[in-house]
Amino acid sequence: MPMLTEPAEKSRPDDSRLAEVVDVVIGVDTHTATHTAAAVTASTGAVLATVTVSADAEGYGELVEFADAHAGLRAWAIEGTGGYGAGLARHLGDLDELVVELDRPGRPARRGGRKSDPLDAARAAREALSRTRLAQPKTGEDRAALQNLLTVRRGAVEAGADAQRQLRALVITAPEPVRDRFRGQSIVVMVSTAARLRPHTAAADIHVFTAMSALRSLARRIRNLETEAAEHEKAIRAIVRSWRPDLLPLRGVGPITAAVVLAAWSHAGRCRDDGAFAMLAGTAPIPASSGKTVRYRLNRSGDRQLNRAIHTIAVSRLRYDPDTRAYAERRRAQGKTDPEIRRCLKRYISRQLYRQLEHPPADSGA
Repeated sequence: MPMLTEPAEKSRPDDSRLAEVVDVVIGVDTHTATHTAAAVTASTGAVLATVTVSADAEGYGELVEFADAHAGLRAWAIEGTGGYGAGLARHLGDLDELVVELDRPGRPARRGGRKSDPLDAARAAREALSRTRLAQPKTGEDRAALQNLLTVRRGAVEAGADAQRQLRALVITAPEPVRDRFRGQSIVVMVSTAARLRPHTAAADIHVFTAMSALRSLARRIRNLETEAAEHEKAIRAIVRSWRPDLLPLRGVGPITAAVVLAAWSHAGRCRDDGAFAMLAGTAPIPASSGKTVRYRLNRSGDRQLNRAIHTIAVSRLRYDPDTRAYAERRRAQGKTDPEIRRCLKRYISRQLYRQLEHPPADSGA
């Protein structure tokens, strides 16, 4: 009969290595249909056992039974808790297990180029043991709902932009009788004009008929996508207002940027400080000094959607906020370039957002 064990306390101090507080780490390599787990001893890194289960509720239960067979406090190191491992992470969260989130390694990062599911599961456990700062998975129903809505809205917006480009291209190559109707119009007016076209009233010219039919079809598609995006934005606004309405009064922060920030932040304590949040957002400066030269390089890592949201806030403040514009003028007088000023401003916004998220006003309802 397997020995039952207890999960490690989830409130583990940030400055403690995982090996100091657990006896066993269960590394999990996640895939669409199956998950492979390896039980690794925290003190030596030796692999105790491996198992492969199906990626469903029954398989999650088998993984817990597999972990129970190894005595001592345990933690889980899972690759892709926001993707293939999302279901397992939720299952373990409901059981109050300690879960560590790991990124999937690139092929060059694997020693000798070796690749197998048991090897990757053991590597995940050992990597978690070697880290002093461990990432927590994203949690929360509101966060998950925002992430879903943001994903489908982004798809609708991008598809609408593609359709607009296609419409403009078709207008350029359309026969002159059709092209004349759109001459000098903006893309918004083009969509309205194309939606009013009546191909059945056209002449017998097949080129004219097909051009008008294609333009009207694109216009209707654009209208439908705009309506869909607006509905998603309405739902996003409702969730943000009910969860964290204190973000919306911040200058330059709208419902979409607030939702992106909340989806990345997830919950209090996930980022240990504003510097970690800035690294997550890709707004932390990267030193690139050499000799007497002191400079910083553009940070291209982190959550790029979060980085884009913070960039949008910075651009909005530079355009409409008098205090931010005055700050930019002072920095220009000090010899800073506009890109350098934006980087400084984005780092400041990251700090402001982090402090607001971690310490909301008492009446915010958070």
